[in-house]
Amino acid sequence: MSADPLVIRAARSTDAGAVGAILSGFVEETEWMPQLHSRAEDIGFAGQMIDREWVDVAERAGSVVGFVACDGAILHALYVDRSMRRQGVGAALLRPLLARSDALWLWTFQANVGAQAFYAAHGFAAAERTDGANNDEGLPDIRFVWTKETA
Repeated sequence: MSADPLVIRAARSTDAGAVGAILSGFVEETEWMPQLHSRAEDIGFAGQMIDREWVDVAERAGSVVGFVACDGAILHALYVDRSMRRQGVGAALLRPLLARSDALWLWTFQANVGAQAFYAAHGFAAAERTDGANNDEGLPDIRFVWTKETA
């Protein structure tokens, strides 16, 4: 692990490329995940989330290594660069959200067992399962919820 501290901060417009690259990287390296968007589209989407002020990034040694996108109680995305996974980056991104929220919810794919374990370890519980008919990827998914009362 790097000696440089991990910094969590609000994303800036100049972070869209790094955020989009982390998102694209996950899709490209995940066998079961269909690639629906180009890297340019992922960067554009990242820019939209940043413009809406939904995104915080994790930065180490001046490089963005992960991000979280949250709008109110809806956790839209939490991704960590492959090289930084299992080093506490995801937990560091999630902690401030848990501290300032009464409740959060999110969707993750049933195939994403790593995400399921991560969220369960942070007090989220599966609340609903679907066959994927209502998401763009067409993949079965799970809605997880977290409340301060049950944490």
